[in-house]
Formats: sequence, structure tokens, C-alpha cells
Amino acid sequence: MASNTAETLIGAIVLAVAGGFLVYAANTADLGLNKGDGYRVVANFRKAEGIAVGGDVRIAGVKVGSITNMELNTKTYFAKLTLNLREGIEVPEDSVAKITSASLLGDSYIAIDPGGAEFMLADGDELVNTQSSVSVGDLIGRFIHGQSSE
Repeated sequence: MASNTAETLIGAIVLAVAGGFLVYAANTADLGLNKGDGYRVVANFRKAEGIAVGGDVRIAGVKVGSITNMELNTKTYFAKLTLNLREGIEVPEDSVAKITSASLLGDSYIAIDPGGAEFMLADGDELVNTQSSVSVGDLIGRFIHGQSSE
């Protein structure tokens, strides 16, 4: 009988530790569980290579939001991205959104370079100034074959 009590106690401790680990992992990982927080802005890019829903939005290298939706704008044939920015992050309306990557092989993300405008973007606004990604394959092809971008 004593061994059953010891086994039950050890099992309960193991479950408590596992539960604590899951809570810790959920709190430290950005699982998108708090999608209602913040505000959304839209940005249209000519090309959105390497970008995916759930990707980071950063200002000065610091994550300030994520990409919540990505679709084709059927009128302009641009990639229309919806960005969810954290509450309290104010972005001037003349800011520039660029698609960039942390390294040559790293994931791409949206980098926002804040402008100097007096007015800030609000929920539902559009980030008009965008710069699309540059394909590494295209750059290598131009270098090897001497193709110009004109």
C-alpha cells in the first residue's frame, strides 16, 4: 500500500512539473493567443517572398507585432498584408514598411522605419510607403549574367 502512495505522489509531481513547463512555454512563446490586443494596419507589397502569416513586424530590430493575414489584392496584384501592432506602439503615418531578413538564410520579416509625421496610424489605416523584398536568386543571376535592372 505504501508503494502505491509513493507512486501516486511521484506521478502527481511529474504532472505538476509538466503542467508548469507547458504554462511557461505558452507564456514565453508568441502563439498568437492574444490576437485581440493592439491594432491592425494594412500594407501592400509588390512582392512578398519569404513572408508568412505569423511572421514578425519589427521596429529597430524589436518585435512590435505580427503578420495576421496575407492575400492577393486583385485590383493591383500586390500582396496585401495585415499587420497586428502591439497596443501602445505609435507608428507615424509616413513610416516605411520593408521586407527584410535577419540573415542570408533567415526568415523574412517586416521592418518598419518610423517617419516624422505628426499623425499616427490608427486601427484599419494603410501603411502606404512600402519596399518589397529583393530576391537573392535574382541578384545572383544579374551578377553572373550581367543583366541590368532596366
